[in-house]
Amino acid sequence: MDYIHFLIAAQTVYSNTEAARCDPRVGAERPAHDAYTRLLRRQPPDSAALWADVQGCITLDTGILVLDDSTLDKPYARAMELVTSHWSGKHQRVVRGINLVSLVWTAGDARYPCDFRLYDKAHDGLSKNDHFRQMIANAQTRGFQPELVAFDSWYASLDNLKAISRQGWTWLTQLKGNRLVDPDGSGNRPLAETLIGRTGSVVHLKGYGWIQVFKIAAPHGSSEYWATNDLTMTLDPLADYVARLWHIEEYHRSLKQFCGIEHAQHRSAVAQRNHIGFALRAFLRLEYHRLQSGVSYYEAKARIVRDAIRAYLAHPRYSLHSTA
Repeated sequence: MDYIHFLIAAQTVYSNTEAARCDPRVGAERPAHDAYTRLLRRQPPDSAALWADVQGCITLDTGILVLDDSTLDKPYARAMELVTSHWSGKHQRVVRGINLVSLVWTAGDARYPCDFRLYDKAHDGLSKNDHFRQMIANAQTRGFQPELVAFDSWYASLDNLKAISRQGWTWLTQLKGNRLVDPDGSGNRPLAETLIGRTGSVVHLKGYGWIQVFKIAAPHGSSEYWATNDLTMTLDPLADYVARLWHIEEYHRSLKQFCGIEHAQHRSAVAQRNHIGFALRAFLRLEYHRLQSGVSYYEAKARIVRDAIRAYLAHPRYSLHSTA
């Protein structure tokens, strides 16, 4: 808990040395920075602790589950485990970093991470799609009954769609224009060459079955194809769900800006996993505080600094002797 609250309070430096320097205990009770290093290497690197924290904040049979990944930038890492090359939506190019796959529960204005995985196929043999299906299965075991599960086109493989359908859940995703569909029994053709009605069309997705597809105008004159296995969905609920999907982008940005998730300086995979897990648990506390008080993450962290500055101004430490 000391490390989690350090991540909440820290502004720019998130090292173990700084955590030890900020510890309020004195004398023999004050931990050395090695204690924090041992903590990150000792804790079991899994998402059980995250789930233990978050399950009291969510309702299992409401809300939607959103699954997406984000690249934690590590541009200067040369000997750091877990660091590989990934496409970054932020930079719009391939970058070096750690790929974090998150399952986020959102209802109303709330966005709570419930599960996470780190891409490390070289050692565990699991692709991001494997992690996707594992988290879906884990969510079902934990008792979730969401309104739907949403994700982008990267995860819209047949195996993933079928895995969600087997749970009896509704899914919503984007499809690429080259996905093959049969709208009228005349044979498969690319989705981009298929006439989609203004209120959506029911088509047969090759290898899966019947789905509902909507064609939405996107910026720069392009089009987006949104698809779901709910054949009765209309445009109004679709627009609401798509708007709620942006919560995961806000979640990724907030994790990086306010919880120091990218700033661990450890080489080992275990330490990186634990730091990331602790950063997610720090975010939970900022999110809970935001929902209860209406105070933004930025303001919550700024208030910590203001208290420190106020205390310093009351009793300044550094001054010059008077020259008068």
